[in-house]
Amino acid sequence: MAQAAKKPARRVSLLIATRKGLWQMHGDAARRSWRIAGPQFLGHIVHHCIADPRDGKTMLAAARTGHLGPTIFRSSDRGRSWHEAKQPPAFGETSDRTVDHTFWLTPGHASEPGVWYAGTSPQGLFRSEDGGATWRGVAGFNEHPQRKAWCGGDQDGTPDGPKLHSILIDPRDARHMYIGMSGGGVFESTDAGADWRPLNRGVKADFLPQPDPEYGHDPHCVRLHPMLPDRLYQQNHCGIYRLDRPAERWEDIGATMPKSVGPIGLPMVVHPREPDTVWVFPMDGTSVWPRVSPGGKPAVYRSVNGGKTWQRQAIGLPKSQAWLTVKRQAMTADAGAPVGVYFGTTSGEIWGSRDEGRTWKCHAAHLPEVYAVEAM
Repeated sequence: MAQAAKKPARRVSLLIATRKGLWQMHGDAARRSWRIAGPQFLGHIVHHCIADPRDGKTMLAAARTGHLGPTIFRSSDRGRSWHEAKQPPAFGETSDRTVDHTFWLTPGHASEPGVWYAGTSPQGLFRSEDGGATWRGVAGFNEHPQRKAWCGGDQDGTPDGPKLHSILIDPRDARHMYIGMSGGGVFESTDAGADWRPLNRGVKADFLPQPDPEYGHDPHCVRLHPMLPDRLYQQNHCGIYRLDRPAERWEDIGATMPKSVGPIGLPMVVHPREPDTVWVFPMDGTSVWPRVSPGGKPAVYRSVNGGKTWQRQAIGLPKSQAWLTVKRQAMTADAGAPVGVYFGTTSGEIWGSRDEGRTWKCHAAHLPEVYAVEAM
């Protein structure tokens, strides 16, 4: 019997959103060599750029265009040309809030090909049903009677403003959604955003008078595993956690990190096929919060057993005097075999591993501050 022809490896591109524009990096089939293209939107703050996995060619970019304010750009040809949204995310005329920037973009469910979601600063949730051309607020969240209490006021949150992020759609059910808020916590909807409830039991909030409140937490990044949608992970301001639904209480899996490193970081990345495999990029979480690699010795930490144990992965990374910071959207993985893992730094470097984090190589340097990296 003749053997089936081996499928050629898919090429990987990285979408790199920065403080001063958008770049793309294109790898060869082996992910050994890379070429960089750009910039686009030079001078604009690009908070996030993501490709639509439903069609393989549509891309959306969330930008803050200097004195012109926040907007969304859309491309239908893999980034060769862009068009600005006719109606970008904005709170209603009767609202006392103004969108400072769109921070997070998420494609909708596979059954809803034109749907996208956006999270803003201050915390707002928006939906587009025409591929990103026009956006309207999700009233079930934006006008929820508890929204202000959940968010802690529109001035609370991260140092550069409160944010709604980590918009997660259950691949089994378009009506089942999660969001993360800094500050606020993790929230769940089972009716397409018409109503929401907190989902924060078991998560510490050391910065609040009550250490285990119903809401008011600071999740930095929340991930849902695509092959096991009942498995969620989060990298939090106060540790690393896992939740296996229908359970309601998060399990602290950061307690197993080395004490000298600690469980604090910003990004969280899941393996596309193995629900027990995740990566984090720790940062110094001491009392002065330097938010850099502990001791100036950067390393990625991987767990292959759902957070029971962690392994340091640093071959190829600088061994000392490398005070790297990796933001919550600036780390990603491709779908290769083995999986490629990538991260960008606030000092403008792009690092990649084509062997699931075992070894690392710097693919680009001297870019502007990297806000987000997404594999396409």
